[in-house]
Amino acid sequence: MRNKMEILDGKKIKNEILDELCNEVKNMSEKPSLAVIQVGDNEASNIYIKQKEKMAQYVGYQFHHIRLEDNITEEELLNEIDKLNKDINIHGILVQMPLPSHINTNKVQNAVIPEKDVDGLSDMNAGMLFHGKDALFSCTPYGVMELLKRYNINVEGKHAVVVGRSNLVGKPMSIMLTNAGATVTLCHSKTKDLAKYMRDADILVVTVGKPKFVTEDMVRSQTIVIDVGITRLESGLCGDVDYENVKDKCTYITPVPGGVGPMTVAMLGKNVLKAYKMQRK
Repeated sequence: MRNKMEILDGKKIKNEILDELCNEVKNMSEKPSLAVIQVGDNEASNIYIKQKEKMAQYVGYQFHHIRLEDNITEEELLNEIDKLNKDINIHGILVQMPLPSHINTNKVQNAVIPEKDVDGLSDMNAGMLFHGKDALFSCTPYGVMELLKRYNINVEGKHAVVVGRSNLVGKPMSIMLTNAGATVTLCHSKTKDLAKYMRDADILVVTVGKPKFVTEDMVRSQTIVIDVGITRLESGLCGDVDYENVKDKCTYITPVPGGVGPMTVAMLGKNVLKAYKMQRK
């Protein structure tokens, strides 16, 4: 039994993954390409897109940043996506969220053809995940699974509790853990006596977006804690877990920042190369 807590260093693993991708891409005559569509000028979106561009440049991908005005119609946006779908030189398409309120987010996500959907958010790719088939997976839960794998953490037979049921993280996370052999409990805002379920977890994944939501009394000793949440406070960035008070009860824990966040960018990188290979078969 492990007694000493170990930090799951997403930044370190991200760098390993990007170096692996870089080594593969440098020997390719054709470079995979990623197109990111941005509607409007959201400050947070600008930061996230910069991270994606930096990743693409490091690995050796072609990067296309398509900026559109926030008053664009839904039809005009769908036409832009259609052009990229048909462009054989574009291998990955990502529509940066959030979108303006007059645009149907689900319709836009499903407008990207599955083999170019590097965000893994289309109904088709979600369905492939559900059926245990290979596809382009949602980057954040995919990153959590890769982080566990790189630290040789076997989830088979363990009780995993996922708190949060979003289509972006919670639901695909629960399916990935199930597919890997874990026994999964998916909790959410309607779950009664939530703390009881969390205390029963061997692996606890929290994705609710509430700073320091998980306190010391909600976690039993020897738990593996994955903190997906991130909130900007006056004191700095903060996760969903009260890290300082919870960490000493864990065998492994992800920090915020530096845990799951970097893995999301790394898995986007993996998805772009995977999409390229799918299209070139």
